[in-house]
Amino acid sequence: MSKKSKFYVVWEGVEPGIYSDWKTCQRQIEGFPFAKYKSFESREAAEIAFEDDPKNYIGKEVKKEALSAEEKARYGFPILHSISVDGAWNTKTGRCEYQGRETSTGALLFHKGPFEDGTNNVMEFLAIVHALALCKQQGWNFPIYSDSRNAINWVKQKRLGTKLQQNGKNQILFDLMSRALEWLKNNTYPNPILKWETKAWGENPADFGRK
Repeated sequence: MSKKSKFYVVWEGVEPGIYSDWKTCQRQIEGFPFAKYKSFESREAAEIAFEDDPKNYIGKEVKKEALSAEEKARYGFPILHSISVDGAWNTKTGRCEYQGRETSTGALLFHKGPFEDGTNNVMEFLAIVHALALCKQQGWNFPIYSDSRNAINWVKQKRLGTKLQQNGKNQILFDLMSRALEWLKNNTYPNPILKWETKAWGENPADFGRK
């Protein structure tokens, strides 16, 4: 049986980020004073943690992610007449993209990218706002699903919580984020923004399949 992969979050190190192997993670923390890092069982959990405060994870047990059949039943089923969005971020190249699909059929509604030097949560945020703008344009009021709690909160609070630093490579992303925030401040919408429960339902139809 193959060993289950882990993902390593480095909050403070030579180059903070998410790494899919221990040797690469180790190079970021060796000799770095007061390095902060932790391993996670899934990329989704690592991405959520990376955007959060490390004190919420270091020295604390991470809740087991596998759900029993009874636990899965508590989540019910996703609303199929909806839009699902997803972001993809390559931790080695920093390239990222996002897309939105019909939940029921998987039909592609939009795709943007690749962009340089972004994060998964930034992609999820832009995808949600893109879906909201599309729904308003088309007069659709059905739900929008994302598996990023952080991005959902950013949209609802109309503010960004990303640690991403602006530079020459990602200027277009910061322009898009600014436009997205402006749209949220100037528009209302009836669409519920819901968390896609990956542990209970599997990957959402917009998933890029690169975990």
